[in-house]
Amino acid sequence: MTDDIGISTISRDGVTVISLNKRYETIEETDIESLQESMEEVVAALESPRVVVDLAATTFFGSSFIEVLFRVWRSLKKRDGRFAIGGLNSYCREVLEVSRLDRLWELHGSIDEAITSLNAS
Repeated sequence: MTDDIGISTISRDGVTVISLNKRYETIEETDIESLQESMEEVVAALESPRVVVDLAATTFFGSSFIEVLFRVWRSLKKRDGRFAIGGLNSYCREVLEVSRLDRLWELHGSIDEAITSLNAS
């Protein structure tokens, strides 16, 4: 499924992958509200709450997007779900590591690694 704000979802091996497309190469503050609503809508509709957020097309984000990720993670956690981020470039990974969110969330270089990890437990 693809929506008009630039995200798509697929299901692979029982894991939902939410991919941000090139529109979100740089995530602007003006996009945060609609992006959050779309991602939360996807998560709320899941029967199997295992999600990988694919950030392969994203090269920059700020604290507001980190809050969106946190809200998605918290929503999954309330349902005993699992959450990972894949496709991270070095800058985005560093932002999450400096924020120590790598201790809270699984960070992976590829979507395949993230899916394999979520299915391992």
